[in-house]
Amino acid sequence: MVKESIPPADDSTSAPAAVDKPNAKKTPKEKAPALEDKPFNDFIRQDYLPALKAALISQGLGDLVLNFDEKQLPILNLNCWQVSGLWMDGQRQFNLAFPDGDIQGAKVFTIASHGSQPSTLEPFLIDERKSTLDLLVLGIVKRLNGQKWLARN
Repeated sequence: MVKESIPPADDSTSAPAAVDKPNAKKTPKEKAPALEDKPFNDFIRQDYLPALKAALISQGLGDLVLNFDEKQLPILNLNCWQVSGLWMDGQRQFNLAFPDGDIQGAKVFTIASHGSQPSTLEPFLIDERKSTLDLLVLGIVKRLNGQKWLARN
């Protein structure tokens, strides 16, 4: 018969000591909310406008003026939030409209030159599942470059 040896009880501690287990589940740290999860107006004013301005200035638009206002969208006569950019003493202009007041909702792009009103509305980033800060900035830069308004190709 085999005898088991049981160590004497230690009276100095009444509770069992905590043991670090390498495979123990740790509570996940809370992630900071994504920029795009901010309220719409805060995201546009605090994050989008500065990022867009920096990107367009780096493309050579030194006299760029960006605005964010709720105003009438040409052609549709619909009031909605719009980011508008003017440069070359107002000779070139673009508008990015948010009819739903949400960066994940519908977006409409217009351009105009020489002080005229936009004559066409273009859907903007319609194939993207989620609009991010980088996508919104890149979309404007690519569209203006496609118009040959940024760099001469």
